[in-house]
Amino acid sequence: MWADPDNDPRNNEGASPEGELATLLDFLTGYRMTLRMKCEGLDAEQLARRSVPPSTMSLLGLLRHLAEVERDWRNWISDGDPLPKLYGRRDADFEGAVAEQAMVDAAYSDLECEQTATDAALAEHPDLSERLGKDGTSVRELMVHRIEEYARHCGHADLLRECIDGRVGQ
Repeated sequence: MWADPDNDPRNNEGASPEGELATLLDFLTGYRMTLRMKCEGLDAEQLARRSVPPSTMSLLGLLRHLAEVERDWRNWISDGDPLPKLYGRRDADFEGAVAEQAMVDAAYSDLECEQTATDAALAEHPDLSERLGKDGTSVRELMVHRIEEYARHCGHADLLRECIDGRVGQ
């Protein structure tokens, strides 16, 4: 098993969260934690290892991609000018992921920074039906989309990690 069920930080005893927003945030937190767990204990080369050619997907690329996506979600809810891409042109998050410890450190830092900023921006809008940004995206839609994005990429992370060292998800 990936993690001992008795010591898995994603397992929380007791009642489930109360209310829709708390439930959505709980699922998002769980998937974010799962992604980090899939990357734990790997060095820069392993994190940057590509999956199956011609794919540029790697665990490091996923960390960078999700930082980029968190930033873009803030663009969805803003009426102002969009924030620039973190890594430049399209797909640079994956294509530019190279086996350097400085890049790994930056990816973790970028992800944490962007998650915190998006969380803070959305915390100002606790009404899930509120519509934000130029396109009128509801907070609910954005929350569900965030969960979907992390869940999908946690599936990719399972396969990537299994190719690296044989560890499988649960």
